[in-house]
Amino acid sequence: MYLKNKIILSTVLFFLHLELWADEPKVVVSIKPIHSIVTGLMKGVATPDLLIDGEQTPYDFQLNQQHLDSLNNASLVIWIGPELESVLTTKLKQLQKSVKIVELLSSANLKILPSRNNPNLRDPFFWMDDRNVIILLDELTRLMVNVDPSRAHIYTENRRKMLIPLRRIDKEYEYGYRGLKAGLGVLYYDTLQYFEQAYALKTLDQVTGTVGDDINAANLLKVRKRIVDKEAACLFIDKSMPNENLALLTNSQDINIGKLDVLAQNFKPGEQLYLQMMQYNTDIIKQCLNADMDDAAKARLSAIDEQSVGFDSIGQGRFILKDHYNNVFTEQDMRGKYALVFFGYTYCPDVCPTNMFILSQAFEKMGDSVNNLVPYFISVDPERDDAKILRDYVAFFDHRIVGLTGSKLMIKRVADQFKAKYEKGDVDPKDKDLYIMDHTASLYLMAPDGSFVTKFAHGIAPEVLASELSSIMGGTINGR
Repeated sequence: MYLKNKIILSTVLFFLHLELWADEPKVVVSIKPIHSIVTGLMKGVATPDLLIDGEQTPYDFQLNQQHLDSLNNASLVIWIGPELESVLTTKLKQLQKSVKIVELLSSANLKILPSRNNPNLRDPFFWMDDRNVIILLDELTRLMVNVDPSRAHIYTENRRKMLIPLRRIDKEYEYGYRGLKAGLGVLYYDTLQYFEQAYALKTLDQVTGTVGDDINAANLLKVRKRIVDKEAACLFIDKSMPNENLALLTNSQDINIGKLDVLAQNFKPGEQLYLQMMQYNTDIIKQCLNADMDDAAKARLSAIDEQSVGFDSIGQGRFILKDHYNNVFTEQDMRGKYALVFFGYTYCPDVCPTNMFILSQAFEKMGDSVNNLVPYFISVDPERDDAKILRDYVAFFDHRIVGLTGSKLMIKRVADQFKAKYEKGDVDPKDKDLYIMDHTASLYLMAPDGSFVTKFAHGIAPEVLASELSSIMGGTINGR
């Protein structure tokens, strides 16, 4: 009888255990763009609740009983922060301690910029840099695995699938925005700061930061003057934000109006929303700035074609370059250790110094595992970057970085092997040495046997890069 009861008890406990793990996490997300990413990540598990939907925006949103029930029953709440959803601040503080609350603007790994209108505040529109979303996807994957470890395999596989289109649009935007030199724009609301920094898009001025900020008369007059003087080809407004003073800016003026939708108010919630929203906004930007839309279409098709080739062929092939000591360097010299390869040039004003700084900071956090890694900086500007210039340049940032250069033909061959793009910009007629190079900014990790491992987006936080590299190479962070 004792044995029989024990078996019955064990069986009951077994099924109770299964039922416990079968409980799906109750996740609530505040706005559509982030809800789209979480929806894709949770596919096959559950659909997260979306708080701000329909005609409402974060600026006029009011909590009703349904919203309150959703928050009170949640195991995880993901929101942007008080700069965007101030109405949630008090309620989130009142939730039970068992509810995990994630404020994305406080993430140490995302690239969060201060507001240009008020440096004491954070710019909330970080998802307009899709590289931030790639980093966010990794963060959310780790978060979901911790919250729901029994379904770690589902979240990991969903992440892998979601990275494919995200990498595609990153490639498209990274190379396709050279055509935007056709014109400059002004902004009613400052919603494109992240997009500008990520893809070298330049805007001239903005009226104000975001909804709720004071409309400064001086800013209105300044933007109006840009339009009157024909400096601006486009005025960007947003479908989800009021534009009461629009007539004051555009009265009697011939200027393109670009209607952005950075909050995806006019898109149906779901896993495809983020990609649809980004495609819509980028097309609006290009059209409004009178960009070459044929060139833009080619960039999109090129990114799709490149993705169809697959990642297995990245970095494969023979080449002959010279290192920063003028020694002959071939693909065989990259073997034996992990290689972190990236392209750039020493006259680069922002992207390359940023990558160099990120690398040096990441290496400091990697402990002994960094000894199994060699970073390579391949110049796409052999006209100006000789061995001596490269040697001084890389030494300024980190002695472990190896500079590589070569003939124009060989540089193109290597870039093609890595599916990297670059193009020489307009040359100053007064000085032939003054020009910029548009180029791929990603970091490529190659295994000791020369096979491709993964690619890291430009702007990745040093802590994240150090963690990812150490994890792949089996090392530790700072001796942990």
